[in-house]
Amino acid sequence: MSAAAVACKDLTHTYGERRALDGIGFSVAAGSIVGLLGPNGGGKTTLFKVLCTLLRPTAGSVEVLGVNALIDPDRVRSRIGVVFQAPSLDVNLTVDENLMHQGHLYGIRGRGLRSRMAEVLELLGLSDRRKERAETLSGGLKRRVDLAKGLLHNPELLILDEPSTGLDPGIRRDFWRDLERLRTAEGMTVLLTTHLMEEADRCDRVVILDRGRIVGDAAPEELVRGMGSDVITIRTRAPEALIQDIAEGSAMSPQLLDGAVVIACDDGNVAMAELIDRYRERIDSITLGRPTLEDVFLQRAGRRFDSGPGEVKESGSRNGGSDD
Repeated sequence: MSAAAVACKDLTHTYGERRALDGIGFSVAAGSIVGLLGPNGGGKTTLFKVLCTLLRPTAGSVEVLGVNALIDPDRVRSRIGVVFQAPSLDVNLTVDENLMHQGHLYGIRGRGLRSRMAEVLELLGLSDRRKERAETLSGGLKRRVDLAKGLLHNPELLILDEPSTGLDPGIRRDFWRDLERLRTAEGMTVLLTTHLMEEADRCDRVVILDRGRIVGDAAPEELVRGMGSDVITIRTRAPEALIQDIAEGSAMSPQLLDGAVVIACDDGNVAMAELIDRYRERIDSITLGRPTLEDVFLQRAGRRFDSGPGEVKESGSRNGGSDD
């Protein structure tokens, strides 16, 4: 396999006048776990469909496992595994029967299919569930069976859409252990979409999407470290006015998040003391904490992660954009 399992360049897709992908480019190294992180309307669902060959982009190039996905999508499909956000199980069939039918779709039959089914079920801890009907399984076990279906044909790349949506935290941790085991045991590359910060934190690399553009692309810890060591949060009755005064009177770059003034900086204790000294009468409360990926998104996109596609939370600016 080449060094890049996925390589996109100048990727653009429009729905009428709305631009869901706006000339993005990125690559995914073989053997890595990469998250596509973004809010609703960020473009990650459109990108997921393009990478799975379910949608032809308006412009740009896409290579998956060294294959031009626009010229030879069938070859790409034979080498990737896909797990959709919505369950794909036939609940009236057993685990074995679900996998058997999936294998037939890929032309796998007989002894080879039975052998691969046994391997995948053992890998995901489902061997003792194979004769149970899917409708009797818990949500976490159903998700594992979905994952087993995606792995049955030995894909080199596994693409997942919001894999942890609807799972409780304990099941979500188990599911991630499964993904990490796959990467270790089978050398598989994993690419997933997510809107969960804690899920993105577990990836080797995160590509942050907003309004169809990439606003961040690095290891989670690198993205966070780039903000500085501290984040100051100030509650005040007039946040917009305070933001303007801080920006004009210092080298700090305050932003508005959930009605609070947020400042990413180094030497947070020193900066906080300075702010208290200058604006004591206007501050209702002030706290010091460590930056997170959500703070990275606020800094790069100029709005909080869960705000609407057209809503901008940064003081003094209005950024245009379209949702997907």
